[in-house]
Amino acid sequence: MRERTGTAESTGTAGSRHRPAVKRSEDGRDAFFDNVKYLAIVLVAVGHAWEPLREGSRTVSALYLLVYAFHMPAFIVVSGYFSRNFDASPGRLRRLVGGLVVPYVVFETAYTFFTRWTDQDPERPVSLLDPLYLTWFLVALFVWRLTTPLWQRVRQPVAVALAVAMLATLTPSIGDDLDLQRVLQFLPYFVLGLCLRPEHFQLVRRRAARIAAGPVFVVALALAYWAVPRMSGAWFYHRDSAQELGGPAWSGPVMTLVTFGCSLVLVACFLALVPGRRTWFTVLGAGTLYGYLLHGFLVQGARFWGWYGPAWVHRPLGVVLVALVAGAVVTVLCTPPVRRALRYVVEPELRWAFRREATVQPARG
Repeated sequence: MRERTGTAESTGTAGSRHRPAVKRSEDGRDAFFDNVKYLAIVLVAVGHAWEPLREGSRTVSALYLLVYAFHMPAFIVVSGYFSRNFDASPGRLRRLVGGLVVPYVVFETAYTFFTRWTDQDPERPVSLLDPLYLTWFLVALFVWRLTTPLWQRVRQPVAVALAVAMLATLTPSIGDDLDLQRVLQFLPYFVLGLCLRPEHFQLVRRRAARIAAGPVFVVALALAYWAVPRMSGAWFYHRDSAQELGGPAWSGPVMTLVTFGCSLVLVACFLALVPGRRTWFTVLGAGTLYGYLLHGFLVQGARFWGWYGPAWVHRPLGVVLVALVAGAVVTVLCTPPVRRALRYVVEPELRWAFRREATVQPARG
């Protein structure tokens, strides 16, 4: 979520008549990918805010299912795309620890203490091996990035990653440690991102793709509405085995392929609709990790404070208002002032904790 989007690779082919120009800011960031990350984090917040409204509403459940089918896959694909240059060098390892391990420890601890209060569970232990709520993504991204050099050397990496995900659905014994089910089942999206090139993103940004994206989302929403009483939306969470979801063993690998296909179609449509130009929210794309980690406190607190209690909140106008409030809150949390205030815990430099890199002296003579 904090990937640098200013790589030279993401500019596309110069002079291509059919490809939209990439809009870059003065610091070299790609406006398109910053827009993608911001809009994706808004959908994450909206999905979390809608969760308590699903009971008794097939429409909200369908919207929720649709959002969950592609918002995290989109984030993960983009994360994989910007992990292509990870080579386990000392500098990259330091940034990996500072950008993922430190915030994981901080926010895993913070969410544990916060939910002791909101869930009325004062004995809940602080466990760094059992990610709580949304901190699982930090663990997953850490593991995925460390394995990047391996995936870049494997033949047919996406197929291999899909096989790993399919096998994970057959293995309930994996347990909850480090949320490894999610790490393994979401792995194909990350590996796919590693394999993508700028020209692949240019394909979904063509006019024909944008025209088709809207109708595809309408059809997907209709299918989600049909599927709500017929299947568990937990398949899109990718956190449980087939047996834990009450299905036969063979359903795990099958649903892995089905959900992967559905999610990729919706991710492509989402990317097609994201503007490539600079907008008022482009600058917020650099702060999505902050919005991701912080919005959960408000979502958890809203239930405890009874904000979902009034009947009108569960009506159409209330559902829309909840979405608008969630979007507004996560927008504020992505702003530069919030980033400056919390950078020391979300993106610490940690130069003091690592040895200085030795410089190689050129040989004389």
